[in-house]
Amino acid sequence: MSALLIIALCVLIVYKLVTRRSVTWRKVTKYGENKVAELKIAPGPIPLPVIGSLHLLGKNESPFQSFTELSGVYGDIFSIKLGSAQCLVVNSLDKIREVLNQNGKFFGGRPDFLRFHKLFAGDRNNSLALCDWSNLQLRRRNLARRHCGPKQHTDNFTRIGSVATFESTELVQTLRNITRSTIGSINLKPLLMTTAMNMFTNYMCNIRFDADNDAEFRKIVNHFDEIFWEINQGYAVDFLPWLAPFYKKHMEKLTNWSNDIRSFILSRIVEQREINLDMEGPEKDFLDGLLRVLHDDPTVDRNTIIFMLEDFLGGHSSVGNLVMLCLAAVARDPDVGKKIKAEIDGITKGKRAVTLADRSLLPYTEATILECLRYASSPIVPHVATENANISGYGVEKGTVVFINNYELNTSSKYWDEPQKFDPSRFLERTKIRTRRNSQCDSGMESDSERTGPINKATESEKEIVTVKKNIPHFLPFSIGKRTCIGQTLVTTMSFVMFANIVQEFDVAAVNKDDLRQKPACVALPKDTFELYLLPRKY
Repeated sequence: MSALLIIALCVLIVYKLVTRRSVTWRKVTKYGENKVAELKIAPGPIPLPVIGSLHLLGKNESPFQSFTELSGVYGDIFSIKLGSAQCLVVNSLDKIREVLNQNGKFFGGRPDFLRFHKLFAGDRNNSLALCDWSNLQLRRRNLARRHCGPKQHTDNFTRIGSVATFESTELVQTLRNITRSTIGSINLKPLLMTTAMNMFTNYMCNIRFDADNDAEFRKIVNHFDEIFWEINQGYAVDFLPWLAPFYKKHMEKLTNWSNDIRSFILSRIVEQREINLDMEGPEKDFLDGLLRVLHDDPTVDRNTIIFMLEDFLGGHSSVGNLVMLCLAAVARDPDVGKKIKAEIDGITKGKRAVTLADRSLLPYTEATILECLRYASSPIVPHVATENANISGYGVEKGTVVFINNYELNTSSKYWDEPQKFDPSRFLERTKIRTRRNSQCDSGMESDSERTGPINKATESEKEIVTVKKNIPHFLPFSIGKRTCIGQTLVTTMSFVMFANIVQEFDVAAVNKDDLRQKPACVALPKDTFELYLLPRKY
């Protein structure tokens, strides 16, 4: 009898979930009138008791592959219940723009996942990426923008380039030393990660660390890398919080990682600068700006400054992982590497390092990085509705978790030719321009005694230039709207300089090409990942 009762209860729950196909809320207008709005909720799969439709996401390697399949059944925007969370999945470009641009003010929240709290001292709102939108968030972004998202032709942008070139040159020298003494493949990722971290600490804090002799520094870089992988993953406990006791050790690990990182940043970076803080001279760097605000504004909490610095320094993990993916692409397809080398050789002649100033002259190199980003298709953190909203005539209740399916944008034949093919040239465009020049020549008609000098003749020729396509509307690797990644300038510039300098100096090959396969819709690689062969080039 008890079994029949359980079955009956389950049937009743499912019936309630299935039949609830509209949402009603009462809204107070500017005239003080009460208005009842009833909107349909978007179609979607019928959820099971307790787990909702989590089982549908397990059919593919990435949940975003499953979202793409489900969009073929339910449309470009659909509802899905994941555990206890009501979710909305947005797939097409026009719907994504409707959510993030036209209605961005309603979707500025982030999921209340337990893991996110553990990473930031018990409160995810300490993080710029994982917090809900607020006046504090706006203020933090404005404070960081000048240093972490500088425009071209500014002093800060120039300094990014000089720091990136210096650290890349140091890395190349380290790799040369390793290849002289090592026969076989190289565990390259830790070297990329420490270089990327030094790029960020050097640029933001005017400090760098000796990766060879500083074990604490290497440990912190490893922690950041683990956390970057962690944020790019999904876990059942995110949507079934009652599973938390089974994740106790995992949560403790996250807490320990974040505590170690915070302690390192305080003791090795912040406190030393505070002792010698100069309030009179020009602002030296991002850390200088943060500490001056802390000194001048009593309303700013010290923890806010520490967490901001930690968040931005953590952006180095994006650089290290992206460069590793780009090197894997070269190892998979040697023709890509040959084209990059030929392009770089045409500029540097093999006699100097690649700099950020070379970027516009190396379109194929930059296009390769963009193609790797397209393949990674990583949306990372979902949005959350902070108010009731109307999207394409569907009601979205406050608290709904919203997934932006970049995987669909980046892999659909609707937007790309042969999307499954790795082809950097898809990001290039060729433009023919006419050039006009004056040339001096003899007319050949006068006698020697009559000739007074050369005659100017204007000649025209046609020249083809290759550039990187700008503003591809369906390519949104750093999202759009008010929660666009503020550190994208740091990621793209530093990745370019590091990647280009490695490929200029080394031929890259795989131990086993089958090992190079990355997880779909994920820009992160596991800390312990594949190794690569590096063969120094001979000019």
